[in-house]
Amino acid sequence: MAKDLSDYRKKYIKGELNENDLPNNPVALFSKFFNIIDSNKSERELNAMSISTVDKNGLPSTRIVLLKKYSDLGFVFFTNYNSKKGKDMLNNPNVCLSFYWPSTEQQVIIKGKVSKISEADSNDYFNSRPEGSKIGAIVSNQSEVISSREFLYNKLETLKNSNTELKRPENWGGFIVKPFSMEFWQGKDNRLHDRIVYENKGDKGWSFHRLSP
Repeated sequence: MAKDLSDYRKKYIKGELNENDLPNNPVALFSKFFNIIDSNKSERELNAMSISTVDKNGLPSTRIVLLKKYSDLGFVFFTNYNSKKGKDMLNNPNVCLSFYWPSTEQQVIIKGKVSKISEADSNDYFNSRPEGSKIGAIVSNQSEVISSREFLYNKLETLKNSNTELKRPENWGGFIVKPFSMEFWQGKDNRLHDRIVYENKGDKGWSFHRLSP
C-alpha cells in the first residue's frame, strides 16, 4: 500500500519572529505564545506536548503528555515512574519536549534535563485530580502487558467498591524538565521559516541566535 503526499502543501503566513522584539528569557517568549493561543481558544489541547526519551540501548521513543505547570524553573508533567518513559528518564535524564500549534503556525522545541519533583508537590497535584483520574493512576501499571481491557475495568470497579482512600501511588508523580536549549519556530511563506534558538550559558544567562530554516 502506498500514498503520494507530495501535493500536501500549505502557506505559512500568520506571524514572524524579529530579534528586536525578543525577550532575554525564553520562558517569557513561551508564555507569550501560550497565552495568545489560550485567549483565542484555538487549540483543543494547548498543553499537549511530545516528549522524547532514550532507553538503555540508545533507542528513542516519543509520546504525547500534558504540561501541567511551567516557570523559570522548568516544565512539569506527571506520569508513572515505572512506565517506559519513567524508566528511560531515570536512566538517562536528557529529554526533548516539542509543542506544535497549527492555529498559529508555531513550534517550540525544548531540550533539557529531567528530574523528579518533590513528593509534597506530587501529592498536592494528585489530590487536586478528579476521582476518576486518581483511580486510573492507581489501577494502571503503565506500560505493562495486560490480558484485556476488562482486566483494567475489573480492577477499577474493585477499587471503586472498596471505599479505600485514594492515595498517590509511590510510583506515580511529577517530573520537571529544566531546559538548556529552547527553539522557537514560526512558519513563514516560501518555507523561509523563522527559527530562533535560546541557549543557557549558565551564570551568563540566556543568549539567542537565528537558524536557517
